[in-house]
Amino acid sequence: MDPGEGGSPAAPSTSIAAPGPGADTREDAGKQVVVILVGPPGSGKSTFAEAVMAAAAGRPWARVCQDTIGKGKAGTKIQCLKAAADALKEGKSVFIDRCNLEREQRSDFVKLGCTVQADVHAVFLDLPAKVCISRSVSRTSHEGNVQGGMAAMVVNRMLKNKQAPLLTEGFSRITFCTDDDDIKKAVDMYSALGPSHSLASGVFGQKSKGPVQTGIMKFLKKADTSSVNKSSGTMVTSSERKTGQQNTTLKQENLEAGGACSMQVEKKLDNLKEKEEQSKERVSSDTSLCTLAFPSISTADFQFDLEKASEVIVDAATDFVQKHDNVRLVLVDLSQKSRILSLVKDKAAKKSFDSSRFFTFVGDITQLHSKGGLQCNVIANAANCVSCRRLKPGGGGVNAAIFNAAGEALQHATKECADTLRPGNSVAVPVPSTSPLHQQEGVTHVIHVLGPNMNPMRPDCLKNDYTKGCKVLHEAYNSLFENFATIAQSYTGKQNDETSSRKSASGVISPNDSKTKREGSDDSERTKKCKLLPSILTSSQHHERRGTNTLSYHDNSMGSSDAPNQAREEDNKKNAAVTNKTWGSWAQSLYEVAMHPEKYKNADSILEISDEFVVLKDLYPKAKRHVLVISRTDGLDSLADVKKAHLPLLRSLHSAGLKWAHKFLEEDASLKFRLGYHSVPSMRQLHLHVISQDFNSPSLKNKKHWNSFTSAFFLDSVDVMDEVDQHGSATINPDEKLLAMELRCHRCRSAHPNIPKLKSHIAACKSPFPSHLLKKDKLLSASTMRAGCS
Repeated sequence: MDPGEGGSPAAPSTSIAAPGPGADTREDAGKQVVVILVGPPGSGKSTFAEAVMAAAAGRPWARVCQDTIGKGKAGTKIQCLKAAADALKEGKSVFIDRCNLEREQRSDFVKLGCTVQADVHAVFLDLPAKVCISRSVSRTSHEGNVQGGMAAMVVNRMLKNKQAPLLTEGFSRITFCTDDDDIKKAVDMYSALGPSHSLASGVFGQKSKGPVQTGIMKFLKKADTSSVNKSSGTMVTSSERKTGQQNTTLKQENLEAGGACSMQVEKKLDNLKEKEEQSKERVSSDTSLCTLAFPSISTADFQFDLEKASEVIVDAATDFVQKHDNVRLVLVDLSQKSRILSLVKDKAAKKSFDSSRFFTFVGDITQLHSKGGLQCNVIANAANCVSCRRLKPGGGGVNAAIFNAAGEALQHATKECADTLRPGNSVAVPVPSTSPLHQQEGVTHVIHVLGPNMNPMRPDCLKNDYTKGCKVLHEAYNSLFENFATIAQSYTGKQNDETSSRKSASGVISPNDSKTKREGSDDSERTKKCKLLPSILTSSQHHERRGTNTLSYHDNSMGSSDAPNQAREEDNKKNAAVTNKTWGSWAQSLYEVAMHPEKYKNADSILEISDEFVVLKDLYPKAKRHVLVISRTDGLDSLADVKKAHLPLLRSLHSAGLKWAHKFLEEDASLKFRLGYHSVPSMRQLHLHVISQDFNSPSLKNKKHWNSFTSAFFLDSVDVMDEVDQHGSATINPDEKLLAMELRCHRCRSAHPNIPKLKSHIAACKSPFPSHLLKKDKLLSASTMRAGCS
């Protein structure tokens, strides 16, 4: 079928002189190609890219997939842009494997291709909605976890926002595929595109006749009265369609001819679309992300300056979404004319981040799903309890609305978690399943957060001290987002567990499933560690206990040389950055044990309790023998907090570690031990690891686990004591890239592709340990312990 008549291009010949319909051998032939795949989940984008790459005729291709860009997990648009740019620098052509259904989502990739003077193509996999839905619902090992019952809603929402690609966006070629036949021909064409081939410009395969699917609503129940304008990709009502039909038809005819359509017609249509899009707030359709909806804190009753508040919001939110995957933030306000929403949107537009993961929304925060179609797992309550700091209903605004919508169940749950709250802090409260907010809106948690007060008519007014006010507001948002991150980790862990259960039930586990399970295990373990304690500290308690524990690391005993002083200053800056770390509620377990060991003295995991430390079995040991010696000194969260005055404590912890290593060696003389600290621990409260070097444990599952004990991230206790003694602080290495290094044997340094093969090698490896471990008794064995005793 001829492309100009509405079909799809036929497969090209492998001859350089005739690479197929739409190809030529111009002087500028051989350009790199950026192919932006467009289509909802289930349309076959990944399959398309993989099929072309498997059969490519000499042209090097790279696939950039947002579902796996974050080290095998879902990532961000920014990560995709960087990966695409890197591949283009290497001389490869690129497939952009994202949904790309909206112009905004495609624009940056088009600009990237144009910047490097590559040909930018769009391949629109415009299959019927019911086909995409059926595929998405039935699949069980999707990279982005868009599968099962939720997949149907995701596909439907994406199709509502669908905008067909246009030449005026910057594409040199657009190919439409409306069935499997079209897709096969397009795959064959791109597969045969050799290094010196290029394809003709224009639009190919677009069918202008016949209705277009309305999405899942037609598939599951009677279609709605609105229909979809296929050429523009936006939803239009019957009356709108009448007025726009003539212009749309003209535009279609011009595109079918492969030429540029009338600029006036194009401009008018674009203006209509922009007005339509501006009339509603943007709603992201990816329900696989854990979502927090939050109001602006302190800007209503507490009268915080809107300009300053918007700066704090944008800084805190953009920093958070860049550090965390699989989460999104939504700033909510009731009014379309909200100034705070306008200010935040303007400031956020100047930042470089994925706008689908932080955006604004107009609506009632207690009815986002039922009235706005936006599913939010967690909502924030801007508490107004300044006078007594008690969390309770009333007072108007968001606080009253949330307590009213959630009913008495939330009041009781809030009292159980925390009765009071200090400015700059937050507390997460699980919403009982009996609450209307849970049942009707799907909200699983409410996070109460209290900001600074600038209203002189309310207690604790800061009297326009915006230096302190901005600091407290920053703390409030950081506390809110960290509590949300903890919930999101638990949410992701549950999804991984459910996926694993389904795979186990079916008896089939794909490599992708295994990878997801391995990489998700660390987060799920963190969540499980919290279950050691009957209660978890709130962020407010955490900050109250931590106080202002910012230590000075300047050492006056270092002598007069500038170079060593400068080096120590750099180390101190790194340490200060770690000192200011905010701890999620899951990370408080060791702190609780250290501060209140009497509560757990009968627990099997507690081995020893003294005035200075607690010895605890690691709940998820990474070797045959793995215990923690935890300091009981309040304010020592990690090595970054240690100074010279703490040297006696470090020696006590080391002595306790030696005692337990000796005990274990008496039981099994084949073991060898190291004693040390993590540069950046995952759990709050300074603790020493005593770990055997066999690493024979089912809890050691991924690179992060392995590298945290075998790289420079792990600091030997004897070195730490020496540095603190000489310089007043320990030199830590907070670079978490160390945790992502390739898997290498800790004895012979041979590389291995995965943990099972590494463990198999370790069990048989007889190579000597590295020489640096044989000094200063860093490596403890039965022989060294006997020598020490003698």
